[in-house]
Amino acid sequence: MIVLLASRSPRRTQLLDMLGVPHQVAPSGVPEDALAGETPAEQVLRLARAKAEHVAARRDGYGLVIGADTLVVLGGRVLGQPRDEAEAAAMLGLLSGATHTVLTGVCLLRAIEKGSGRSGVEGLRREAAGLSESRVTFHPMTEAEIAWYVASKEPMDKAGAYAAQGLGAVFLRAIEGSFHNVVGFPVDLFYRLLPEVRLTIHDVRRGRP
Repeated sequence: MIVLLASRSPRRTQLLDMLGVPHQVAPSGVPEDALAGETPAEQVLRLARAKAEHVAARRDGYGLVIGADTLVVLGGRVLGQPRDEAEAAAMLGLLSGATHTVLTGVCLLRAIEKGSGRSGVEGLRREAAGLSESRVTFHPMTEAEIAWYVASKEPMDKAGAYAAQGLGAVFLRAIEGSFHNVVGFPVDLFYRLLPEVRLTIHDVRRGRP
């Protein structure tokens, strides 16, 4: 089975590797802008599905496509990847001593191969999607701590300007919900969605057709 990850995120690749799931990286290139009136939860689910569908439409012979999208939300405000160090410092100042939400939408598309099933219909697929939500509380951070962390460069390609699995871990006071969701790919949700496309973790680990 060819498993395609519709993302260039190294964190998602690392987590699939942790699960022992062989996969290929196939970034979708789907624009990640929000739609008017869309909630953050609606946005991550829509984008996860759009990424998976975009990759599935242009790649033949896949077995499973995994789409995912993550947002960091503080008081209704979405914190994306900082454009520069000043914006990273400003984001961290907002997160300092506060609790925010991390949302990840995950969408699985499984191809039904030609000749499978009673009808032998080609081009059909099974789909499953779900949402993971975690609440993250930061310790208060001094200006010196924020400056030190920004200077490490770790915040620069991270939503919310921090990495829970990296140096940013020293500022985290509490996480409610999935830690791996905060990293960018909720492995527990992925595991629970697999049966909805009639697969198990053992199937994707050993590459069952």
